[in-house]
Formats: sequence, C-alpha cells, structure tokens
Amino acid sequence: MSLLTICFIIFVLTIIGYCSGKYSLAVFALTSMMLMMLTGCLPPDKTLGYFSNSNVIMVGGMCVVAAGFNKTQFCVNLAKKISGLSKGNAIKMVMGYVLIGVILSQFIQSPVVVLSIVAPMLIATAEELGLTPTKVIFPVGIAIIATCCVLPVGAGATIAAELNGYLESYGYMDYTVGLLDPMKARLPMLLFSVIYFGLFCVKGLPMEPSVSTQDMTLKKIGESTLTKFQEYASIVIFFGDALALMFSKQLGLDSWSITVIGALLMVLCNVLKPAEAGKALPLRILFLIVGSNAIAGALSATGAGDFIGNVISGFVGSFGNSNYLLGFIFFVCPFILTQFMSNRGTMLIFHPIAIATCAAMGGNPVGLMILIQAACLTAFMTPMSTSATPYIMGLGGYDVPFMIKHGALFAVVGCIISVFWTMTIFPVL
Repeated sequence: MSLLTICFIIFVLTIIGYCSGKYSLAVFALTSMMLMMLTGCLPPDKTLGYFSNSNVIMVGGMCVVAAGFNKTQFCVNLAKKISGLSKGNAIKMVMGYVLIGVILSQFIQSPVVVLSIVAPMLIATAEELGLTPTKVIFPVGIAIIATCCVLPVGAGATIAAELNGYLESYGYMDYTVGLLDPMKARLPMLLFSVIYFGLFCVKGLPMEPSVSTQDMTLKKIGESTLTKFQEYASIVIFFGDALALMFSKQLGLDSWSITVIGALLMVLCNVLKPAEAGKALPLRILFLIVGSNAIAGALSATGAGDFIGNVISGFVGSFGNSNYLLGFIFFVCPFILTQFMSNRGTMLIFHPIAIATCAAMGGNPVGLMILIQAACLTAFMTPMSTSATPYIMGLGGYDVPFMIKHGALFAVVGCIISVFWTMTIFPVL
C-alpha cells in the first residue's frame, strides 16, 4: 500500500473521529499525527517540529498575555463601556468587534494573532451582556479569517508582488497584477463578510457549546488583587504586544517572539504568578493546532495535493472557455483543498495550474490567481484549514459539524459573490 493511500485512509478516519464527538478534537488530531509518523507518512524529526511551530508558540504566548490583561480593572471597565455603547444589544456589540477584527486583519497577516488580541475584550463584553463565548466567537473569528489582507496596507500590500512572482517564475509575463487589483476583486467579499457576520450570523447561533470549551486565559483567574503598578504594567504589555505584532516586520521580530516576551513580562512584573501563567496555556487548543498542522503537512508530503491538483487540471481542460465556470472551479477547488492542507501549499499547487491554463488559451490569469488567493485565505471549516480555526473551535466549544452547518451559507454566497465579481472585472478572455 502506498504512502498516499495510507495518508488518505488516516485522514478520512480523522474526519470521522472529529465528527463523532467521542473524544476531544485534540486527541484525534494527535492520534492521527502519530499514525502518520508510525506509517512513514511523516518523518519523526518533522513530526516533532510541529510542536515548535511558530503559530503554536504564538498562540500560547498571547494567551498568557491575555490572561494577565483579563485580571485588570481596565479590561472589565472597557467591556462595560462597549456593552453600554451597544445598549445591551448583542448584534451591535458583535458588529463592533467584527469591525475591529476586520480592520486589524488588514495590518496583521495572521488571523490567529488578530483573534488573540480581540478575544479577551470580546468575551468580557459578552459576559456583561449575559452571552456565552459560543454565541460570539464564531462570527467575529470567521470574519477575521475571511477578510485577511484585502486592502493594500500592511501584509496586504505584498499580495500583488507575490502573485507577480508566480507569473515570472512560470515565464508568462503578458499580464501583471496591479497593487490595487486584489483589493478591487475582494472588496465585495469584505463588505459581505462584515454585513453577514455583524448583523445576521449571531441570530442563528446557540448559547450552549457543542463540545466543552477551553477553560483558559479568557476567564479571570480569581479576583483581581493587582497593585497600581501591576495594573498599568498589564495594560502596557497587552497593547504593546498588539502594536508590536502589527509592526513586527519593521521591528525585525517574529510574531512568536513578541508574544513570548509579552508573556514573560506578565510574570516578571508579577501580574501573573508562574502557576497562573501555566494554567493560562490552552493545551487542548495548542495540541489541536499541532496535530492539524501535521495532518496537513502529511497530505502535502505524500503528494496528495499534487494528485488532486493533476485531477483538477485535467478536469479544467475539458471545459472550454467559460470565464465564470473557470472562476468557479478555481475558487471552489482551492477552498475545499485548503480545509485539509495549508493555504500556502494549496496556492503552490493551483497558481501554476491557473497560469498554465491561461497561457494555453492566451488569456488573463489575474482574476483566477486572485480567486485562488482569496479561496485559500478564507478556508475555515476544519481544524486543518488555518491555525485560527482550532483556536476558534476551542474558545467557542464548536465541533466540525457545527463549523460546516453555520459556515455553509456564508461559503456558498461568498463563492458566488467572489466568482461573479472577480471574473466580471478580470475576465480570462
């Protein structure tokens, strides 16, 4: 039996396990990771490396920082202030946090970092209104994922250059991607995301979680006994961390190191005792990220992604010159594949296919490439899609069926909007 076949079998069993609810998602993810290693789908050293993945370290560090911030009166007072501005209206409150998250997503490339910044205040405000995290984490978290890097600011300013790099590598320079082209194509999706998650999504969400939530960071660790110095130190560290994450490139620091420094400062300033910092680490979420990343890595390493890409390439070639059909294929296929692989790996598979398809037709690949980028960056339904998804699932107490059920309508409408608009303004032919 080939490694590709073994990998697919383990993957299918993992999805079944996720949906069964018999054990936590983290247990299934780690079990699958170890099976991948034992069967040779992943080498031992690479398997071990997933525990030191930068996203894992970053989430752990930011959760400790959030725990310290949550002990302050500032956090409580801010939550009350936002609650007051929303006048007890859950929809107004969620809309406010959706807007904050979407704005931050334009400057910070990692949705998991943005969610780490927003989540402490979001949950504190929700508690002021008598709402559970289950009711508010999903709309804000998915809005953050779906709108990442739309505007040409921060990390979004590099999207055009990245896409042009693919064109140059392939040697098809008849067309180039302008700085504003990704924004022109994705702006309707950004507006739809804000409206959908800010005004409508929260109405259909339950108050009770599907699975147990991660009891961590975003709940207070006992009563606040901070001195004035500790209070101010916690506030400065939290918002200093947030600013440093926004300007990490200018500072020459990796995001994970910024959050670890912030976590250490919380302990060194006595905002958190070492034992409290340890309790703040969301092990269930961290292990889920580790296992999910390993599964995605195994699918890529065994050639599963290339196999799927080749099948799709042949499928595309049989469909003539329909702009909208091509756009639909090059959005839906990457969106589905990114549920199980890293978005970067999926883009590496589909961009060459899109360029080759357009080169053969003498067409413009700009629209297809932007659709691929958009589809890969907005995948969210499974823990493997992006590191932000297991974080969202852990905080809100969601399982995979929940994510699919409550995300399906957004995905379908978002696909229609993205394909119709993008292929209208950037047609292949």
